[in-house]
Amino acid sequence: MGLGTQFLCLFVGCVSLAGYSYYRELTTPLPVPTLQLDEYWGPGDGATYQEDTSIRSFNISIDTRTIQKLLQQLKDLPHLEQPLENADSFEYGFNTNRLREIVHFWRKRYLPKWAIEREPYLNRYPHYKAQIQGLDIHYIHVRPEAGKRTVLPLLLLHGWPGSVREFYDIIPLLTEPSTEREFTFEVIVPSLPGFGWSQGSAKVGFGGQKMAVVMRNLMERIGHKRFFVHGGDWGALITDMMGTYFPDSVMGIHQSGCGVIGTLATWKTMIASVAPSLFVEKRHVPYYFPLGSYFREILLESGYMHLQATKPDTIGTALIGNPIGLAAYILEKFSTQTDRAFRKLPDGGLERAFSLDALLDNLMIYYLTDSITTSQRLYAEAFSKRELFAGELERIPNLVPAACAKFRHDVLQTIDWALRGHYHNLVQSNHFDDGGHFSVMQVPKVVYRDILEFVEKVFEG
Repeated sequence: MGLGTQFLCLFVGCVSLAGYSYYRELTTPLPVPTLQLDEYWGPGDGATYQEDTSIRSFNISIDTRTIQKLLQQLKDLPHLEQPLENADSFEYGFNTNRLREIVHFWRKRYLPKWAIEREPYLNRYPHYKAQIQGLDIHYIHVRPEAGKRTVLPLLLLHGWPGSVREFYDIIPLLTEPSTEREFTFEVIVPSLPGFGWSQGSAKVGFGGQKMAVVMRNLMERIGHKRFFVHGGDWGALITDMMGTYFPDSVMGIHQSGCGVIGTLATWKTMIASVAPSLFVEKRHVPYYFPLGSYFREILLESGYMHLQATKPDTIGTALIGNPIGLAAYILEKFSTQTDRAFRKLPDGGLERAFSLDALLDNLMIYYLTDSITTSQRLYAEAFSKRELFAGELERIPNLVPAACAKFRHDVLQTIDWALRGHYHNLVQSNHFDDGGHFSVMQVPKVVYRDILEFVEKVFEG
């Protein structure tokens, strides 16, 4: 054997050993970190803070002056540039022709019925507030009718640019009596801190991990030591963190849009992309591959994410108190994240998936509470080095029973092989050809049945 060959063999051997060592490091589980459960997030240093442990009833009540101001803002429509010729679609952003139609509907048909229809509709479920770690947290709490069935607490978590409004159609499916199950649900639906009527953090560092602590403490305040959790978008991340950090509290997690951020999951996805049918059923391959299409979509549709992760206060200032801009910015996400093909449609396909009343209800929550800036700050916190590398979530096993509902047109899709590196007890992974990122609002019955199937598998009555 020549000297060159010996050096080559030595090099290959060293690389292989280094690679194996790195693989062992990536697959070695990390312990659950010790979290501070009483960290103060309100204004000031909290030195004299005494937490109010009461639960207060809350009612959505908007004065006439606020509605009249909004009507005037919608009437004073700014100059909206016409779409480019041969580009009358959503490919350059929100189609201004469609925006004019929505503003007209908002002003002429939606707001005139606010006091008699939309506000009462938003108040159809009991609302409450509780003070948790210095923050006023708003939530909906629906208890089922008294009966012989076992009652299971279920926490439902939304994301951005959603709100508690996403869950209005699934709440009665979960809480009303049904012959489909031997149990029923007691549903708690909070506005995430900084969203809607929940107070935002006054301090730097309030990311998903800290929200998970607040949500766990909220459930304990309400009186639940053990509960199920469902989440989508940011709610899915917080759901994962709750299951990972608080396995004694969480009975199981159900997610719409499951993902794992980490080196090992990325490697597994890249390997699977070479021969997808070896890792995924052939009929489901288009959910995940080819990766080139996925990365193109990321480049096309993630501009808002980069902006909110770096300068949330700048874009927040541009949108707050600006109903026209807010409508274009938020409703565009309900178009392109529901189905990418909607980008090519003049109307953005919005009413193919949602009613305008539902979309405007959600939009009104952001407008009326001035919460657009505080909601967007979650991106900056979640994508900070402090949050991304705090405890390396991928390497901390999530041991609670987990289920993933995968919708064909959702933004994020992760193969089960990659998921199982973190979710060690993934008991259910279902694919649905209809539905996008806002699945619980778009296809509530599908999400309901998937939650039901999951709970039936893991709950021992």
